[in-house]
Amino acid sequence: MKNFKNKVAAITGAASGMGRELAVELAQRGCHVALSDVNEAGLAETAALVKKHGVKVSTTKLDVSKREAVNAWADQVASEFGQVNLVFNNAGVALGATLDKVKPADFEWIMGINFWGVVWGTQAFLPHLKKSGDGHIVNTSSLFGLMSQPTQGTYNASKFAVRGFTESLRQELDVENCGVSATCVHPGGIRTNIAKAAKLDPSMAKPGTDLELARRRFDKLLNTTTANSAARTMIRAVEKNKRRVLVGPDAIFLDKLVRLTGSWYQPLVTFFFKKMMG
Repeated sequence: MKNFKNKVAAITGAASGMGRELAVELAQRGCHVALSDVNEAGLAETAALVKKHGVKVSTTKLDVSKREAVNAWADQVASEFGQVNLVFNNAGVALGATLDKVKPADFEWIMGINFWGVVWGTQAFLPHLKKSGDGHIVNTSSLFGLMSQPTQGTYNASKFAVRGFTESLRQELDVENCGVSATCVHPGGIRTNIAKAAKLDPSMAKPGTDLELARRRFDKLLNTTTANSAARTMIRAVEKNKRRVLVGPDAIFLDKLVRLTGSWYQPLVTFFFKKMMG
């Protein structure tokens, strides 16, 4: 997709962070946007920023883990805007927990949003994208969809799943040659609210230490690249029809490390994790 003017983009997780920046950047290029999030106040703030650029915008409170709600939103967007060309399945959450202690409900929660939200968004919008004749699906995985880390097993599981799903989807779309393509995005540390809003299991902290210290360490790891820079990188990836896009210098470096070392990156991560935890 070389031109975004008068196209229509649907964006989940649009109340803040990369979702908000995507909405603003696309609006600057003349693209109309349909925004969704569970945070209605944040959605309203994003919509106000988008409207400054003279494009059409809609907002919907949406829990992406609910398939029927996502289906209804997709039909609503297609009806209101007349077409849909782009879908950014961007909504995501974080959970810090060791795999022997994670609560089943928390594991289901993160998979419901990070993985099933991507699946439901893709399936709901794909017929509309095909109908447009010029469509693109952008699914957000993570650097942790390329490599694993202790205490992030649930997040790793969700993001590795997004990667596998999207790569297979791209292959199927290429076979079908239907005018729709797909890109899998692997951000490194992005300056968003994800760490501050993350669920942290007590297993994240050593006995006698403050759980909020673990949160601050997590937030520090995710403070490398601005959300605006990430959004612009993602939009360029759509323009170039890239299959995979790495966002941030940390993602680029660590992807190379994994490629060079194979499974031997794991003991390296373990060593540095022990050092970090002190």
